Amino acid sequence: MVDTVVARTAHLVFASIWAGSVFYVALVILPLARDGAFNTTRPLESLSGKLTTISRVSAVVLLLTGSHMAATSYTSESLVSTVNGQLVIAMVVLWLALTALVEIGAKRFESGLNGKKLREPAHRALPVFQAATVVAIALLVVAGLITTNVGRLF
Repeated sequence: MVDTVVARTAHLVFASIWAGSVFYVALVILPLARDGAFNTTRPLESLSGKLTTISRVSAVVLLLTGSHMAATSYTSESLVSTVNGQLVIAMVVLWLALTALVEIGAKRFESGLNGKKLREPAHRALPVFQAATVVAIALLVVAGLITTNVGRLF
């Protein structure tokens, strides 16, 4: 019981931090960089590195806690035959998508910053981070559906 509480709490905290970080970069930082609000690449290089670290740590924590919760709550049959199980599978797909999008977006952004450019790398990375934001929000919505046990309504 305690392990489930710890797993769910850690899962929620890291998912929120990850989603919020991606959301903030996509809706605040990259538009500012694209529009020339920064005079140097230094803060953006630091920010990109920190976002990548947050993303990677969160992805690992979510993999571990999510695997634990799935293993204690579902069988292989119930993962595919119940609404909540199918939502768990959707969450895994979205988790993979978010991980890939953040890595791709960060690489696009960092490669331009290494050339000491500001606007162009932000412009190239922005659509990827916007897509990542949509995926992150979808992940939180799916988590809410699972948490509220929406499957019992069907």
